[in-house]
Amino acid sequence: MDLRKLKKLIDLVQESGIAELEITEAEEKVRITSSFASSQPVYAQMPMMQGVAAPAPVAAPVPAAADVVEQPDGHVVKSPMVGTLYRSASPGSKSFVEVGQTVNAGDTLCIIEAMKLMNEIEADVGGTVKAILIENGQPVEYGEPLFIIG
Repeated sequence: MDLRKLKKLIDLVQESGIAELEITEAEEKVRITSSFASSQPVYAQMPMMQGVAAPAPVAAPVPAAADVVEQPDGHVVKSPMVGTLYRSASPGSKSFVEVGQTVNAGDTLCIIEAMKLMNEIEADVGGTVKAILIENGQPVEYGEPLFIIG
């Protein structure tokens, strides 16, 4: 591949904003990457690549109607930290709360293990537990909804 063709390809990559371009011609292979590419992927079909389809951009999945779960109204108790949620004090013991149970402000709802420390998560309002949104032993993120109390 001659230098003029390489220069033209480099200019095309810079102008188009694509992150990477790879071309194979006979036994020669050239890969051009750009560190200044935009955050959104842009796909271009080069004239010498006719017959090879450019990959289609992937759209974000749209949840199907069956995937959307309606949550009951009420106060949402969110995770105050990242960790692993446990619904009981030990593997064989009874869960702190169940759906339909009445709780008071300050009652323990679950435990979140973070960095080998067990942190009790307490109800900040009183009411009836309408929903438990996380399974026992599952990882949780900061601000993730855990319980709905109404």
